[in-house]
Order: sequence, then C-alpha cells, then structure tokens
Amino acid sequence: MNITETIKKFWAFLKKDTWQSWFVSLILIIIFIKFIFFPTLSFTTGSPLPLVVVESCSMYHEASFDNWWLSNKAWYESQGIEKSDFESWPFKSGLNKGDIIFVWGRSEVKQGDIIIFNANARNPLIHRVTSLDPIQTKGDHNAGQLGVETNIPQSAVLGKSVVKIPLIGWLKLIFFEPFRQKEQRGLCK
Repeated sequence: MNITETIKKFWAFLKKDTWQSWFVSLILIIIFIKFIFFPTLSFTTGSPLPLVVVESCSMYHEASFDNWWLSNKAWYESQGIEKSDFESWPFKSGLNKGDIIFVWGRSEVKQGDIIIFNANARNPLIHRVTSLDPIQTKGDHNAGQLGVETNIPQSAVLGKSVVKIPLIGWLKLIFFEPFRQKEQRGLCK
C-alpha cells in the first residue's frame, strides 16, 4: 500500500461516525493546537501568550465610564492622569472576567495600554499602564496598586492587549471556577 492510499484510508476512518474516529480526531486537534497553531501564533505576535483569558475582576468597570471615572478619579488625578487621557486609551471601559484578549508583543508599550506581565505569581497579571518611567500598572477595578506593579522590568512584559473577544473565555473558566475561593467565583460585581 502506498502513502496516498494510506492517507485516503485514514481520512475515511476519520469521517466515520464512531467513538474511535471521534477520539482520534480530538487527539489530532489537540496536537495541531499545541504544536502548530499556538507556536505559529506566538511567533507571529512576538508574545509567548498570544491569547489570554481574563480570570479576575481587576479590570472590571461596574458602571458606565462616566460613573466609573467619578468613583476612581482621585487616584488617577493624583498620578497626573485626566479623564480626557483615560478616554483616549484602548479599552477605556476595562475588561470583564471571561474576556479573551489577543496579545501583541511586537510594539512599544504606551501609557494607557493594557499589558500582560510576569509578576512572580501563579498567573501573569493583566493591568493598565499608568506610568512608563519606570513601568507601573494598576487594575482599573482595584483601589490602588499592588506592590509588584510599581517597578515592572521591560523583560517581564509579555505584550499588550490589542483585541478583546467578550466572554468566550468562560468556556475555559467554568472548569476552574469550582476550585477558586468563594469570593473569586462567578461574574464580577
């Protein structure tokens, strides 16, 4: 049997409606995603994490932008950030838990960008850049900065958020939510 016949026979097997062909198809999809799709996407974007699911409420805006700003303006204005500055930034209305973000690592980070960075925690952090010298961030929903956000080395930055796909990440999160602390489960409030 030559290679062409073998491929045709294997393809016919995959088309069958059996649990064996379904299982082999699933394994092939996982192999494709893990060893071809994500490495290609990582190379193209320049980021080791080209697609990220937002897993916390730290970037959540619980109200309209104007109402959110009223609740948070004191901190931002103390940093020299005005409402008009914030309105010009990408994702001015924040991110929701369960959003998927597309990460680009091939451009310079600017104030107002939402970056993904290693903070020596279990998962990288996704917060907004508030200062560039040194790089500092703050979660839009957080009252203040975490200690790891005040002097971020450029080498810790994995990229910045350029596209948001709302709530699709819940397809992943539903498997992990039962294992989280009770106050961290569910939708943002």
